[in-house]
Amino acid sequence: MTTLENDYLRVSVRSKGAELTSIFHKPGGIEHLWQADPNVWPWHAPNLFPVVGGCLNNQLLIDGKTHPMERHGFARHTTFETTESTTTHAVFSLHASDTTRAAFPYEFTFQIIYELEGPHLSITYRVVNNDEQGIFFSVGAHPAFAVPFNADDTYEDYYIEFDQAEPLETHMLSSAGYFSGQTKAIPTEGNKLRLTRHLFDQDALVFKDLVSRRVSIRSAKNSHAVTVDYPEFPYLGIWAKPGASFVCIEPWLGCADSEGEQKPIDQKEAIQYVKEGDVFEATFSIKIE
Repeated sequence: MTTLENDYLRVSVRSKGAELTSIFHKPGGIEHLWQADPNVWPWHAPNLFPVVGGCLNNQLLIDGKTHPMERHGFARHTTFETTESTTTHAVFSLHASDTTRAAFPYEFTFQIIYELEGPHLSITYRVVNNDEQGIFFSVGAHPAFAVPFNADDTYEDYYIEFDQAEPLETHMLSSAGYFSGQTKAIPTEGNKLRLTRHLFDQDALVFKDLVSRRVSIRSAKNSHAVTVDYPEFPYLGIWAKPGASFVCIEPWLGCADSEGEQKPIDQKEAIQYVKEGDVFEATFSIKIE
């Protein structure tokens, strides 16, 4: 376990999946990350790579060949190497191996960089192309924030505040986890989306066309807030297991497949690309107010 700490936050990251396991706000004495109850949802904040969401038939089609690929990719199940570590900075690295090549036949290094500065935690995804060809991939985050923040509040006291007041339209997922082609308007109060125990009865809310690039989890009863800034991530998922005491804020560069015919990786919706010898980076941040 790697720990980063300053006067505001104490953050823990485990080597499996380079996954955050704790974001503890020291002045408030509040643990803000869901603590992975195995009877409810056994994750804290999985990192999604090289796919986001589900692939049709659990397969990736690359250069005319199919490769097995589980939902959200293999990175969250794989042990990363800690290649840099200081009190406020850590780099976790995953290198291509025989195991990864069976599912994703590229030479790469996938790095996750954590940096603490004041009340901010920044997370950078870096994909280094070590191959002799371009690499197609998706990457995304899935942090689950504990709600309510304290015992005096209820889940229904909380809301998601978008930085822009705009219509919200979610892209619906089928029971198998693929986009169905249908959309649904989500009622809001200005720029506020109220949390309820039934908001996610039909799976995640997936927004593909948001103007907002910042959302906050807030309570009607206090001024404490968790804010996620995602300027480089055009897709956003919001999800909780119905009835559970958390909400996930998920910036994505990629998304699940749509129902129908399987598409090759270079034609997948929201797919990312890094040319040979080049490096891809995208950063989002979490601020505890």
